[in-house]
Parts: sequence; C-alpha cells; structure tokens
Amino acid sequence: MKIFKEYGYYKELIERHIMDFIPEIEPNSKTLYDSMHYSLENGGKRIRPAMLLAACDLSGGDVAQALPYACAIEYIHTYSLIHDDLPSMDDDDMRRGAPTNHVAFGEAVAILAGDGLLTSAFEAMNKDMLIYFDSPELLKRRIRASYEISKGAGCKGMVAGQIADIESENKSASKELIDDIHLNKTAALMVAAVKAGAYLGGAGKELVADLESYGENIGLAFQIADDIQDTLEDRGGATADSGTIRNRPAYPTLYGLDESRKRFEGVIGNARKIIAPYYDNAEFFVELIDMIIGLAERGQIAADDKA
Repeated sequence: MKIFKEYGYYKELIERHIMDFIPEIEPNSKTLYDSMHYSLENGGKRIRPAMLLAACDLSGGDVAQALPYACAIEYIHTYSLIHDDLPSMDDDDMRRGAPTNHVAFGEAVAILAGDGLLTSAFEAMNKDMLIYFDSPELLKRRIRASYEISKGAGCKGMVAGQIADIESENKSASKELIDDIHLNKTAALMVAAVKAGAYLGGAGKELVADLESYGENIGLAFQIADDIQDTLEDRGGATADSGTIRNRPAYPTLYGLDESRKRFEGVIGNARKIIAPYYDNAEFFVELIDMIIGLAERGQIAADDKA
C-alpha cells in the first residue's frame, strides 16, 4: 500500500533540491547567482511546490520526477516576490526578517535576479521534457504541466491579478472585483501547482477539476486571512503591509471584519469538502487546511507567501 506523505516531507525535499535546476552561471555573472540564491534560500513555507508534489503523489505519480516542476514554480513565486518588493511596486525593505533583494543587492540586480529566476523556471521544465521525446504520453503530461504553470504565472493569472490590484489603488472596488483580483494574484499559482502535479501524476479529469477548485479556495483563504491580519495590525498601530498603506481593496474594507472571518471560514470549508472524498490518501491537503487555520488564528499568514 502506498504511504502518502505530510507537508514536512515535501518541504524538506524542496529545500534539498531548490538550487538543483538553476543553470550553471559563468563566474562573471556571480552577482546574479548570489542574488538569486539569496532570495531562494531566504526561508518561506514552500507551499506551492509542496502542493505540486502532493498532487502528483495523490495522482499516483513519481514525486522525484516532478521535482523540476516543483522547483520551477518556486522560482516563479520567488521572482514575483523580488519584483513585488521593488520601490516602484510595494517598496518593502524587509521580507522574512531579512533585507529585501533590492536593498541587499541594488534595484538593477534585483530586477535581473527576478528575470533570471523566471527564465530558469522554464529552462528547468523544458530541459526535463527533452528526456521524454521517445515517450509521448509522459511528454504530453509534462507539456500540460508546464502550460498550467505558464498560465498561472502569466497575463491570465498572477500578473493579471497584480496589475488589477495596482490599478484598483485608491478606488472603490466591488466584491466581485476583489475576488477576481485575488483568484489571479494569489490563487492562480496555487491552482497551477496542483493541476501541474495532477497532470504529471496522470490524474483523470475529475481529480484535476477537484484539485483546481481546492486551489482556488485555498488561495482565497490565504488572501482573506492576510487582509484580516493587516487590518488588525493597522488598527493596533503596527505597520501593515504596503497593500493596506496604498489603499488597495481588502476584504475587511468591503465586508467588515466579522463577515471577512465568515468568508474565510466558508472558503476553508469549501476546500475541506472538495478534498473529503480523497481523505484517506490526501493527508497533505487536509493538513494544509489545518495549517492555514492555525496560521490565521496566530496572525502568521504573512505576505511572504503571496505575491
């Protein structure tokens, strides 16, 4: 009988292999490598790559073979955080208790480090595909996984959410718009992670669809919990994140704190219902729900896991 793993197993696996798929960089580009390495190794919960590996596992795939795609999605996530911290974006000086990349290396190097991580993600995935030219079915799975990651990160996913978030600054927003922003900005890469992992593992349509819905609800839960945390910190006199400072739409602004908490409970409940039929083989996905609830209760969701 297959033994399914917990979050800690997948996170540790990612930590061991996070630099494995960064291309070898020439000595005259060492600063670029150091900057990329600085942000990749600077902690983080590794939730997205863990979701990808767990989805592959749940679908009956080989987790080891999914590592290039799991690391690729973390490269993309890390690039988005480097760029999000820039003076022209959220202008943050600290992330995960350390100076942000542009503070440590300068703005120009930080921009290039983000570019390097983004392109390294696609190099890692394409290099893996080259191995499977003689195995059409396995190659097809990898192409679909790469497509989902590309879509989730791009102008119909994370980047679309970021631009909508920026353009909503100092403007009133509807409840439909704020959901749309964060289904793209925060949830899209989580959806991409589980769908990519499912395709790599050979999942059927029903499991892929369920994991997609699960990812959407988990992404919204993260965002709602983070907005609640920012609002409470702001009211208490603590420093809230730049999204609050710049007056971008937040769930408590539109719903109020009590309704926002109920909405958080609703999307978390949705995620639990979606994954319930797979319960015996989906320990990670149940554990992730419980972990998010715990982080939210302790006010530790933190923006370091969102773009």
